[in-house]
Amino acid sequence: MTRNRTFTMIKPDAVQNGHIGPILEKITASGFKIIALKLKKLSIEDAKKFYSVHEGKPFFERLIKFMSSGPIVAAILEKENAVEDFRTLIGTTNPENAANGTIRKLYATSLSCNAIHGADSNENAAIESAFHFSDTECF
Repeated sequence: MTRNRTFTMIKPDAVQNGHIGPILEKITASGFKIIALKLKKLSIEDAKKFYSVHEGKPFFERLIKFMSSGPIVAAILEKENAVEDFRTLIGTTNPENAANGTIRKLYATSLSCNAIHGADSNENAAIESAFHFSDTECF
C-alpha cells in the first residue's frame, strides 16, 4: 500500500444544502488528511474544461450548467490507496445504488445532483488537482 493523493469536489447541491461540514467530517474520520481546500465557483468555461472528457455526451450541457450553478469545495486528500479508498467512501454515482453510509447515499439527491466528485485514477487525481490548485497553493 502506498500513501498517495486524490482530488475531490463537493458539488453545488451539497454546498447549497449545507453539507460541507458533515462531508469533510466523514472524509477526515475515514483517515484522509486534507492537503488543500478551497471554496470557489466554476465559470461555465472552467466547468467545460474540467469535464471535457464528457463533451458530446447527452448529459454534458446539464452537467456544465449544474457545476457552474453555485460554489463548490475543491480539495486534495492524502491517504494510503487514496483514490480507491475515496471512491469506496463516496459510493456509486447513482445514490439509489450507493452503499449505506457512503457520502452519496447520505447527501446526494439524484443521479445528477450526487453531492461529490472523486478522481477515478491516480493520473486523473493529479490532473484534477492541478486544475484547481497551482504548485504554490498546494505544497
